[in-house]
Amino acid sequence: MISGESVKTGLAIITNIGGSVSKNANFDITLVAVTVTEDGVINSCKIDSVGTDIKFDENGEITTNLTKEVLTKYELGDAYNMETYGGAIAEWYEQADALAQYCVGKTAEEVAGISVDENTKPTDTDLNSSVTIAIGSYKEAIVKAVNNAKFIGANSSDTLKLAVNASSTDSVDATAAKNGTVQINVDAALVTEKNGYITSCAIDSVQAKIEFNATGAIVSDFTKEVLTKHELGDAYGMVAWAGAAAEWCDQTNTFCQYVTGKTAQQVAGISVDAGTKPSIGSDLSLGVDLPTSVTIAMGGYKALIAEALA
Repeated sequence: MISGESVKTGLAIITNIGGSVSKNANFDITLVAVTVTEDGVINSCKIDSVGTDIKFDENGEITTNLTKEVLTKYELGDAYNMETYGGAIAEWYEQADALAQYCVGKTAEEVAGISVDENTKPTDTDLNSSVTIAIGSYKEAIVKAVNNAKFIGANSSDTLKLAVNASSTDSVDATAAKNGTVQINVDAALVTEKNGYITSCAIDSVQAKIEFNATGAIVSDFTKEVLTKHELGDAYGMVAWAGAAAEWCDQTNTFCQYVTGKTAQQVAGISVDAGTKPSIGSDLSLGVDLPTSVTIAMGGYKALIAEALA
């Protein structure tokens, strides 16, 4: 690979809520960031995951503490306790890093072809010596990230970063008149950087919801695919239902383009109003007037970019 070669940047989020049962909503969300050469070979890869359960009782009341911070498996680090309680050969983040590194130099087709057993644990001897967790969802997300990848400014020598934020505070109890909702909101920011400057950026979000009634029974179809806001595209409905200037996917793409070429300090300095919507800012080289083209709240995304570059 040529040092400084242009590479594509790709982000993928896959949400599985199929493990949910009565009185318990289960969320398994896989996130992958990649850079990919023009020939489709993975140049760098990052993997993270959000796994959480939110419980509710026979009266339709949520019993899980919604104010508790929802950490990713990578953020939990050693506290995820796979070694202590599961006797694993390494913690989750170490195994995720090993899998990501194993996929560097491979194509999406080669990643899809990694041999696994009936529990999707790797059977290749050069992988299962360091990775013993089930990797089915990670393989799927890596392939998806590669397929999503586009040329947006990154080079092969850039450093790939992935930052994730998750929360469950939008969840509400059920009543006799209205079903309750367990909702996990996950935002992800992919950043590539060189010498402290952003060379490419991609943002996506997912709002995973499970409805339940006042007896604690799940009433929504949790077998239905959960799409990210980018995957929903125009169907997210910001233009149709809220009269927005542009859809969420278009606005975040504009914001990502706007922050490319900036430092963490410059991104932090983007002026926002009380609702964290851009208030002033323009980049004549891009022909962007940020408050006009981006009208959604950007505070969380600014924070994610800052986290990625920290």
